[in-house]
Amino acid sequence: MQDAATEADLLTDGESVKKTLSVIELITSGGTAGMVIIALLFVLLIVATYIYFERLFAIKEASKVDANFMNQIKDHVTNGKIDSAQMLCVQQNSPVSRLIGKGITRIGKPLEDINTAIENAGRLEIYGLEKNVSVLATISGAAPMIGFLGTVIGMILSIFEIANSGGSIDIKTLADGLYTAMTTTVGGLIVGIIAYVAYNHLVVKTDKVVYQMEANSLEFLDHLNEPT
Repeated sequence: MQDAATEADLLTDGESVKKTLSVIELITSGGTAGMVIIALLFVLLIVATYIYFERLFAIKEASKVDANFMNQIKDHVTNGKIDSAQMLCVQQNSPVSRLIGKGITRIGKPLEDINTAIENAGRLEIYGLEKNVSVLATISGAAPMIGFLGTVIGMILSIFEIANSGGSIDIKTLADGLYTAMTTTVGGLIVGIIAYVAYNHLVVKTDKVVYQMEANSLEFLDHLNEPT
């Protein structure tokens, strides 16, 4: 009976030693340096999230084009209703309609001049679609490096404590440096992966809008080049 009681006490003592660590505790256990770097990574995550959703909605809005838009433009141009065609472009107010509108203003000039005007307008539209997207690419590369900086700082703190321990290492202080190293690395990788995926998704969405602009521009130029 006494052995059983002793074993139960040992199990109880063992269970009392077990400790769960929440995310907040994991961050705060990394010391001041770790919390500063985690805070910086959190700010980068907020910036990346804002840019992603802002650009995503803007690109989705830019990709909306009336299915009958080009047919109406062709009818207006064929019938010589240039003003009506321009008004239709203004009403649509999309990258495609602005490109076609720029071409309509050049009707009567050589086809090469019309094509050049559309290409120049297209570059401006693409620049507008890609606004701040490069920031996501920067964050996807910078966040892991910032996390790695925290890793180096944490390891330096741990080595410093070992060097100055005088033979008796304070495990708590040593653990703080290791917490800093690990938490910042994980945080940097998470932010970097999110920003990288968001960037590539926006690039794919932007390429679809660019293809849409090119296809409609070529259709418009082909119509102008048709024999009357």
